[in-house]
Amino acid sequence: MIRIEEIPVSQIRRPLPRQTNPEKVAMLMESIAQEGLREPIDVLEVDGQYYGFSGCHRYEAHQRLGKETIKCRVRRAPRAVLQKHLA
Repeated sequence: MIRIEEIPVSQIRRPLPRQTNPEKVAMLMESIAQEGLREPIDVLEVDGQYYGFSGCHRYEAHQRLGKETIKCRVRRAPRAVLQKHLA
């Protein structure tokens, strides 16, 4: 079951390093500041912890804007699913 939820940015772990395009982040910052986030980022909830593997530009834009929370599409998963994402 997937739910949409506002989650504190500081609680989302991003275990895989991603390169972001600074221009795309800047455009998203402007859009988010004016209209809010249109498309939630996807996170896995494993044992009460949140892990993000996509939405890196939206996540970084929220960080730079100093936003405390970000709208997430949350999917609860067992540790085995998390391990597959990390492989």
